[in-house]
Amino acid sequence: MPKKILAVDDERHIVRLVQVNLERAGYQVVTAFDGKDALEKVASEQPDLVVLDVMMPYMDGFEVLQNLRKNQSTRDLPVIMLTAKAQDADVFRGWSSGVDCYLTKPFNPMELITFVKRIFSSADDSDGDSKVYDLGSSNS
Repeated sequence: MPKKILAVDDERHIVRLVQVNLERAGYQVVTAFDGKDALEKVASEQPDLVVLDVMMPYMDGFEVLQNLRKNQSTRDLPVIMLTAKAQDADVFRGWSSGVDCYLTKPFNPMELITFVKRIFSSADDSDGDSKVYDLGSSNS
């Protein structure tokens, strides 16, 4: 069964870009368009990973991340921030809030897929699974 990823952004074309590329890479993708919707989808869909924008209506991505990290059932849910907020203070806030990866827009969809694979590979390895993914090393 493919891993499920929640893509969250208030810009529908960004959500669609993320969705199409992740689906082509073999993942199941569900979508949300604001922070409140994101938390509802996490509860109902139980994704394996969240790709999260920062600047959104109702609740920004940092607030969503804080809610996820405070909740026992979602505190270890991997989160990739995908945002236009590229200032050092924003990046630091993301890392200090517990984000697993921080990507800035504009972004290369293949870079996003590479980070998703790394996160899932790392999680598989820590579960004692022997799966190894070659993420582009030249000596494979």
